[in-house]
Amino acid sequence: MKLSSCLRRVFLTALLSLSALWAFADEGMFLINAIDAALEKKMQERGLALPAKAIYDADAPGATLSDAIVSLEFMGTGSIISHDGLLITNHHCAYSDLHALSTPQKNYLEEGLRAETLADEIPIKGKTVQFLKQVLDVTDEVMAFLKANPTKNPTMGFRKLSWNLEKKYEAQSGLSAQLASMWGGSKYYICLYKEYKDVRLVAAPPVCLAAFGGDIDNWQWPQQKCDFALYRVYAAPDGTPAEYSPDNKPAHFDKPLKISVKGLKEKDYAMVIGYPGTTDRYSSSFKVRLQQEVTLPLANAIRTEKMRLMKEAMNADPQVRLNYADKFFSLSNLQELQQMQEACCKRFDVVSEKQRTEKELQEWIDGDSLRRVKWGGLLHEMDSLYRAAETTKFRVTLFQETMVRATAVSIFATRLSTVKGRCEPKEWEGLDMELERKIFEMALTFWYEKLDTAYMSAFHKALRKRYGNDYAAMSASLWKQSPLTDGRLSAPITCREDSLARLQLIKEVMPKDSLRRFFHEMKIADFQRTKDYQALSGVNRTYKVALYEMYKDKGVTQYPDANSTLRVTYGRVGRMKTKDIRKPWYTTPCQILKKHNPKDYDFALREDVLKALKKAPGKGWNGWGKGGMKVDFITDNDITGGNSGSPVLNARGELVGLAFDGNAESLASDVSYTPEYNKCVCVDIRYALWVLDAYMGLDRILNELVLVR
Repeated sequence: MKLSSCLRRVFLTALLSLSALWAFADEGMFLINAIDAALEKKMQERGLALPAKAIYDADAPGATLSDAIVSLEFMGTGSIISHDGLLITNHHCAYSDLHALSTPQKNYLEEGLRAETLADEIPIKGKTVQFLKQVLDVTDEVMAFLKANPTKNPTMGFRKLSWNLEKKYEAQSGLSAQLASMWGGSKYYICLYKEYKDVRLVAAPPVCLAAFGGDIDNWQWPQQKCDFALYRVYAAPDGTPAEYSPDNKPAHFDKPLKISVKGLKEKDYAMVIGYPGTTDRYSSSFKVRLQQEVTLPLANAIRTEKMRLMKEAMNADPQVRLNYADKFFSLSNLQELQQMQEACCKRFDVVSEKQRTEKELQEWIDGDSLRRVKWGGLLHEMDSLYRAAETTKFRVTLFQETMVRATAVSIFATRLSTVKGRCEPKEWEGLDMELERKIFEMALTFWYEKLDTAYMSAFHKALRKRYGNDYAAMSASLWKQSPLTDGRLSAPITCREDSLARLQLIKEVMPKDSLRRFFHEMKIADFQRTKDYQALSGVNRTYKVALYEMYKDKGVTQYPDANSTLRVTYGRVGRMKTKDIRKPWYTTPCQILKKHNPKDYDFALREDVLKALKKAPGKGWNGWGKGGMKVDFITDNDITGGNSGSPVLNARGELVGLAFDGNAESLASDVSYTPEYNKCVCVDIRYALWVLDAYMGLDRILNELVLVR
């Protein structure tokens, strides 16, 4: 559902020596500014009916396709679909905003949101969107800076470098600048963005339509989700980006995406443009093995138990469901992703695949004396460092998942003791303290059962001696006397002075607060860091550089790991193969009606939704299209988290859908692309149009769109 994300098979040549190259042309999240003649030809062979410069051209006199693509604060993707700034993205990208606006009296998640007029469109405080205007290669400038400013701390050095270069290019361009590193520092680019700071919610279907099937269908196929929402970008009266003001007007855009109502058929060309978040396809077998055998199993076990407790409480109380909907939504997506990542890495034996790549790399290194001097012992060093760091990494994961992320109380306790003036009691509103206590008890259980006593403080050991394995009694004792849990923070606040005074009172009693003490009395230095552990980041960067240089030397076209920069991926519409079973490439409204179950929240439709679906047209939205109205469809585009909401475009660059999910069989794709199994799940744009028309009655929105047959 949330896309909540490789250089092994680039070409399958007659010379099978290039074992780690791409085997399928559809693999790759290519930099939008790096579509060279060879890649353009490949895309056109697949069916693209446009020149590369129609996709991105910083020097073009008019707008190109990429000018209509929007980053949602580098957490998701959207696109402009009207001259008046209408922006479409996934419903799950708007979920947090809809949740924050919802109340028991007006629940926008359950009921949907429809702004009948411009005046009804809801400003979202702090919401920004970014439009990429230009990408500059600054590799030579960066290398000169690093040479002139050597540092023993690469992280701090990169921060200093970023700050200097970004300020320089912002001053020159008047745009927002971000420095992006590729291939472990082999290449550097400055990305210049035009940022708008007045963004308003326009429309969203109810969650029963947008997330039909819920977590059960998440990462699965077939699905029947109407995963879309609409915002609008506003600007000052003179058209320039501005902070929110009631005087602002819808921003004007010369070239919004055109929307095709013809639809697609199997084997049609499909292109996705968006901001994929992170991948790690240049990772080593050592890193994948550590994740697969050590960190993922532990983190997944803890999150599974936390989700069970949350869902139990949410099913028992509608108010808890509303209060925890956003938290559960985010957690469940991450959990399912990483569970399947663990399973897929084992199923497709990614460790062995990486080891073959490393064998090829070592042979290439050994073939040249200079390369032997530079990287000859790299793989042996990585093996030693990763094995030495296993125990530390296990402890770090346990610490993060139990003491940092498990209960909201731990996060708040940390912030209260370290950050002045940033914590407000309103952040405490909506927490169910009995649920939080149960989560804390669960965290205590994992903590004590999994951690070596050498890393526990005297306070932790004293608690264990007193309560033994009775974690319910231990958690109750720590919980009941704490100012963090006794209701002081959630009591009504009359003014800011009252708020700050209450926080100060809590800070004063914190030294005597056993709950806060439990979270903080740890040997953090020993617990999180060792010399070998710190060295891992350095060898990982070196490994990426070595791989990059090997493929460059062999003349292989490369794409860097995703890092929230604008990318293009191409492929085709097609069926899914799952364990030798071929599944259809699209779904229909009748499948929704068959799955409808009023006793199961994830599959329960509102009465008005059910009534509308029963009247759904047989030939697509507004009578266009053949074969009946399609709900979702799948392609073989290469995507990951951050691509959520990305436009799916046909051969002419017209909008045909929105990417919203991957499939369970492809969830090793952050570290390894899986040919045939890698699918992109998309909502058909005509289904979204039908919802806007037949269910929501938003003619004013439909009249803004540029529809083409």
